[in-house]
Parts: sequence; C-alpha cells; structure tokens
Amino acid sequence: MNVASLATQPSDSKYEIAHLKLVPKRHIGRTIAAGVVLLLFAGLVRAFSVGQIEWSYVRDFLFAPAILAGLYNTLLMTVAAMGLGIVLGVVIAIMRISGNPVLSLIAIGYIWVFRGAPALLQLMLWFNLALIFPTFGIPGLFEFRTVDVMTPFVAAVLGLGISQGAYTSEVVRSGLLSVDSGQYEAARTIGMTQMKMLRRIVLPQAMRVMVPPVGNEVIGMVKLTSLASVIQYSEILHNAQIIYFANTRVLELLLVASFWYLLVVSVLSIGQHYIERYFGRGSKSIRSSM
Repeated sequence: MNVASLATQPSDSKYEIAHLKLVPKRHIGRTIAAGVVLLLFAGLVRAFSVGQIEWSYVRDFLFAPAILAGLYNTLLMTVAAMGLGIVLGVVIAIMRISGNPVLSLIAIGYIWVFRGAPALLQLMLWFNLALIFPTFGIPGLFEFRTVDVMTPFVAAVLGLGISQGAYTSEVVRSGLLSVDSGQYEAARTIGMTQMKMLRRIVLPQAMRVMVPPVGNEVIGMVKLTSLASVIQYSEILHNAQIIYFANTRVLELLLVASFWYLLVVSVLSIGQHYIERYFGRGSKSIRSSM
C-alpha cells in the first residue's frame, strides 16, 4: 500500500478532535474569593458613606494653611533625613567592605546599634540629649546650650537620618558586591584611585541594584516622618492633630492627612518607576537578546 492510498482512506473517528469543544477550566475558589473581597469593599465604602463622618470638614481642611505647612515640613524632613541616611549609608558600606579591620568593626557596630533601636526611641533620645549634655562646644572659646540647638527639626533629622543610614548601608553594600570583581581589577590596572574607581566604575553599575530598595526607603521615610509628631515637629500629622484637638473632628482630619500621604507616595512611586527604568536599560537589553 502506497502513501497516496493511505491519504485517501478515511481516518479513524476516535482520533479526530475537530468536533471537540474547548472548555476553559473553572476556578470556583477564585470566583468565590473575588466575590467576598468585593462584598467587603462594598461594606467598607458603605460604612464610610453612612458613618458619622462630616465630609464637608474633609473638603474644607484639605487645603487649609496649617495642613499645607505640615505637608511642606513633611517633604522637607523626608529630603533632609534621606539625604543624611544616603550619605551615611555610602560611607558605612565602604567602611564595611574595606580591608581595614578597625573601620569594618566600626561599621558593623553602627549598623548593629542603629538597626536595633526603634526609630521612635532614637528620636526621643536626640530630643532629650540636653539631659546628658547640657552644653557642648569648646570651653573658653564657644559653648552652646544643647536645648537651644536640639530643636524638633534637628532631633528628627538626626534620629531618622542616622537610623536610615544603618539600613541604607546594607543596600549600598549589596549593590557594591553585585559588581563583578573584574571591574575592580580593571580599574586598578589603569591606575584609578579608590575614590575615582567607586565614582566612575562601581557606583554607576551598582545603581541598578540599589535604586529599587532605596526608592522604597524614600517612600517609607515619607510615612516615617509622622513619628516626629511625638517631639512636636510640625509635620502634617502633627498639624492635623492640633486641628482635631480643637474641633473634635478626628476622623475627618485623619482622612485629610491620609489623602496627602497617599498623593505624595503615588507621585514618588511614579518617579521611582522611571528612575528604575533608566538605570535598568542595560539589563533590559541583555534580557531581550537572550
């Protein structure tokens, strides 16, 4: 029997699949879970809509001068504390991976102490530093009263910034270690100094690894500044508290503060996305070529 005769013979019906209907898999559990989530969300919306919330107060205080001033102070504190934390993080990370055992031990001790102590505790310690050091300076030349220098802003910047430096140092260290050792050897071969090698070769490559976690830390710092309200720093939550202490509209003012926190975090998240895409250009081209 040749091939042509085989082709003209009718095929066995049990092997034909053209008549079969494709039925998608049913996800009963997923459907039930989605329905439960929607019901809970609807209940939450209804609770806020019929609850004892005067939405007119939310509208009236959304752009109140005290709230906007608190928003400005929150952004200022975020920039100052993160700036200090990033500088300290880079320095401590370099000390940690250095060949000098003294510098490495100092960096390990710094990370151990300031990651171990809660940020709120550190804020209160800095704010009450005058109880330990009433004055500081050089006796006979100049001296300052600590209580005059350690304002709520200074105490908050030091407390949040130094604490953040301990976390950022580990991020920076992981970024530095992600760079291939051959890059270090090539930089030393052409006579680059240690600082120039870090600035021109290592850090630009490590940014791809460091940007995502540092971006998350910036977003976290926006919310962490609310701790400064404990030491009377006039950030957005502190100012909202002052207002609702006067008019007793607690939930309304908390919703106002929540709105501004959410808006700032959303803007920063968009910026983080574009920064990550910029520094991840090389990895994208590698993935696309594979």
